[in-house]
Amino acid sequence: MLVILFAAMKGDKPAYIIYDAEGKEVKYKNMVEAALKADIVFFGEQHNNPISHWLELEVTKDLYAKKKGNLILGAEMFETDNQLILDEYLSGQIAQKNFEKEAKLWDNYQTDYKPLVEFANTNKLPFVATNIPRRYAAVVNKKGFEGLDSLDTDAKTYFAPLPVKYDPELKGYKSMIEMMGGMGASSHVNENLPKAQAIKDATMANSILKNWKPGTTFLHYNGAYHTDNYEGIIWYLKQEKPELKILTISTIEQDTIDSMKDESLKLADYIICVPTEMTKTY
Repeated sequence: MLVILFAAMKGDKPAYIIYDAEGKEVKYKNMVEAALKADIVFFGEQHNNPISHWLELEVTKDLYAKKKGNLILGAEMFETDNQLILDEYLSGQIAQKNFEKEAKLWDNYQTDYKPLVEFANTNKLPFVATNIPRRYAAVVNKKGFEGLDSLDTDAKTYFAPLPVKYDPELKGYKSMIEMMGGMGASSHVNENLPKAQAIKDATMANSILKNWKPGTTFLHYNGAYHTDNYEGIIWYLKQEKPELKILTISTIEQDTIDSMKDESLKLADYIICVPTEMTKTY
């Protein structure tokens, strides 16, 4: 009986293991060293995964230790029409309580994203609100890209320039339709759904390009699905600047993490594998 018990208990219980694109286990420091050489680093998170959020902050700290003022932060979680209030807070023009009351912050801001904003605040780093305001993404979801044409000129400054390029054959967009049941004759799937995703990706890419400068590293936090398989935001970046050195990090969950499943190979340059039973932030 004791033998069985000790067999069940043997070994450590790591909170995460990092793998490269080929499924080889790598050390955290190797991932950071590679990130230091990139122009753009995408940290693809699972929004409710605490390991994602902790490592986002750790990667930020370690990149800053080497890059200092040559580091730019940006995030999907902040919409472009909140850039002004974000800048006002980071420059000390308004109080934290006013920023947090008036900005459109995600419900998990206090636990998951505030540490990143406060790191930027403490170290005087720029923090870019990269995502399209959700009201405009909703327009695309309802009317397609054409729905954006009739918006006011000022409104159009908050998202990627029109017309927006779009490839419906990209795996990420195609799978959205497939997950909803396809586009068969009897289907009621909204064909604009992946377009609403695409306008987010295009806008985030546009925001990054407007703020990145040669010699700097832009560290961007986003849901992993926006950059997995080197699609989404990355596809749009490559349309404009194919020469950019881009490094991607993704986060996945598995029941056991001692090896990575084949389905996750080549998902990103580095894949953080976390136990499925890891506690959630919400």
